[in-house]
Amino acid sequence: MQIINPSHFQALIEAARTAAFSGWDFAWLSGRMLEDDPPWNYEALVLAHLEGITSLLDMGTGGGEFLASLPALPPETHATESYPPNQSIARSRLAPLGVQVHLTTEGAPLSFTSRFFDLVINRHESYNPAEVYRLLKPGGTYVTQQVGGLDNLEINQALEECISFPFSGWSLYGATADLEDAGFTIERADGAACKTQFTDIGALVYYLKAVPWQVEGFSVERYQEQLACLHNFIEAHGAFVTTAHRFLIIARKEV
Repeated sequence: MQIINPSHFQALIEAARTAAFSGWDFAWLSGRMLEDDPPWNYEALVLAHLEGITSLLDMGTGGGEFLASLPALPPETHATESYPPNQSIARSRLAPLGVQVHLTTEGAPLSFTSRFFDLVINRHESYNPAEVYRLLKPGGTYVTQQVGGLDNLEINQALEECISFPFSGWSLYGATADLEDAGFTIERADGAACKTQFTDIGALVYYLKAVPWQVEGFSVERYQEQLACLHNFIEAHGAFVTTAHRFLIIARKEV
């Protein structure tokens, strides 16, 4: 196969391979991975639920970027993080704000006492509905934005001969039912399919380095031919377009 502008292709690939990635900071992709926003504003929803509360848990804080961006935090604010590369970054960022970062193991119970938090927030972190219910005070709220199980499936379709997508069953409907089974009252449940554009092949390679679970075992060498095909497509059409799947649930613990 003839690669369009092969030197440019190799330069984009090499730049993505060597670029640093830490925390949950995708600034390197600014202007190169363009993702439409969902129809809700997660930050605004969290801020609305912060009013008048004294305790907050941010599950899966990443590098603490979102929590640190909030203008005022309750006196008892805690965060959890299970991804080792993010843990020290989150502690460095959040400790000056008085936020304790708890290092967790995915799937393990959390160390907090029952009925400790007024509000639990979660953006893109796995969770156990019964555990979240246990942590909340009566009248407490859970606000979560999740990545749907078909997120950016077009990437897998373009790269993999046999598509491996272990999270395909993760959906708004199943998550809502699980929370209701745990005892929650659902106040809001919305889903969205958001257009995402990769404007060069380096942006896609960087994204797959940052999100390794999208394509298990991804490497440039293993997918060289498919990446070259996608590079040619982007050069000819301007972008490789995929679909980001998101869903939002706001749930209340009544008693």
